[in-house]
Amino acid sequence: MQEPRITQTRGAFSMACGVAVNIRASAERVWGLLTDARGFPLWNSTVASIEGEIREGNQLRLHVPGTDRTMTPRVSGVVPCERMTWTGGFAPIFKGVRTFALTSRNDGSTDFAMEEHFSGLMLPLVKGSLPDFGPVFERYANDLRAAAERVGG
Repeated sequence: MQEPRITQTRGAFSMACGVAVNIRASAERVWGLLTDARGFPLWNSTVASIEGEIREGNQLRLHVPGTDRTMTPRVSGVVPCERMTWTGGFAPIFKGVRTFALTSRNDGSTDFAMEEHFSGLMLPLVKGSLPDFGPVFERYANDLRAAAERVGG
């Protein structure tokens, strides 16, 4: 089984982290997991809870386990079973954009990719307080793959 591939870039006023992995499940199955807000914490160890429905134009309240952090991204760019974007923050001060992409393969599997890009004038000041997203994204991708590949799930 292939391990998730992590990519990271850092600049003065921007940084990004991405993960990509192949999942032996249909894009529909993976999409179902990614868009079920109530079910998210059942499979995703990086999310304590999500309030709101994951659909175009909605704002979510995402709680991170082990912290009092709450993110409030807005969902946009939804193309079912293909892609969506979650955007939070206030440009040009600080903005985070997380993009999810699914690509179906002929063998019935799905390539999953997720990237988060942070930018803004405050980034140099808050960069040190942000976690290393590499391990978090790897865990996210492994959790998603395990849930999607679970038989009878």
